[in-house]
Amino acid sequence: MTVLSDEEILEHLKNGEIKITPFETSCLNPAGYDLRSSSEVVIKPKQYELTATLETVELGLKVTAFLHIRSSLAREGIIGSFAVVDPGFRGQLTLNLHNAGEKEITIKEREPIVQIVFHKLGGSARKGYGGLYQNSRGIVPSKRLKL
Repeated sequence: MTVLSDEEILEHLKNGEIKITPFETSCLNPAGYDLRSSSEVVIKPKQYELTATLETVELGLKVTAFLHIRSSLAREGIIGSFAVVDPGFRGQLTLNLHNAGEKEITIKEREPIVQIVFHKLGGSARKGYGGLYQNSRGIVPSKRLKL
């Protein structure tokens, strides 16, 4: 797997292998894209909160993605726990953010919170993601116990 550069991300957006809605050029980075919070979230010390990305992401069968917390938030004590974004996924992403610090942290609506890094697969996946969180909208709590 290779990480897509900004130029390659734009190329994949153009050919439909990646979709990001809404897309803002200012959120594009040399090796990823900054996803923003869909709403304001306040995280008390030693607590966690779920938030959703403002953006809806859709991946084709030749791309996967990984999420990384923005370094400014990490420096304030925010730890993110994220799943792999599988080929074929589409929807908003729910993010689990833990405040390991001693101060309450407020993340503003539309504030960049994670960078999504896209990886090109060596070949096409046989089938796309079809799990519990396909077509997610807003904050989606765990569906693990509802199986």
